[in-house]
Amino acid sequence: MTSIRHNDGVLDAALACVLAHGVRRTTLTDVARRAGVSRMTIYRRWPDVRTLVADLMTREWTRVLEGLELSDPVEAVVSGVRAMRGHPLWRKIVEVDPELLLPYLTDRRGAAHEAILSVLEPVAGSPAKARAVLLTAQSFLISAPTMLCPTTTDELDAELRTLLEAYLGQLSQRRQAGG
Repeated sequence: MTSIRHNDGVLDAALACVLAHGVRRTTLTDVARRAGVSRMTIYRRWPDVRTLVADLMTREWTRVLEGLELSDPVEAVVSGVRAMRGHPLWRKIVEVDPELLLPYLTDRRGAAHEAILSVLEPVAGSPAKARAVLLTAQSFLISAPTMLCPTTTDELDAELRTLLEAYLGQLSQRRQAGG
């Protein structure tokens, strides 16, 4: 039997609730009702909404990662930043509940960070380089809105590409050449 902790029906319900109301206004009771399960079923697996939303974020960010073409690491990172920037959950959290992201920026890595690093490390060549790439991409994702006007997101993405090419360029060029 599949653990409800990874139950897409519950996570889909949580996504719908968060998109409709934000994290702070979503309750586990709302999620249970929308998922068609009992409140106790939810409470046995998730002690609070933040834990449920953490699992939801991991699922959603991992899906973004799975959708990337990794043959060109530079393009994959830039595309990943663009995909995250447009993701409805990301947008809702940034607009309504940005404080939810703070622990992932200052205190700890999340499961999605670990998944991203597991993909980046082989293409970056080392754990330190993978972490530097992730930190760079994360800054372009989170702080890009503060740098707009007159600069556009397309221009910032081009600059991210330039930075990554300089850092990973030789590796990226080899992959494009089939080597």
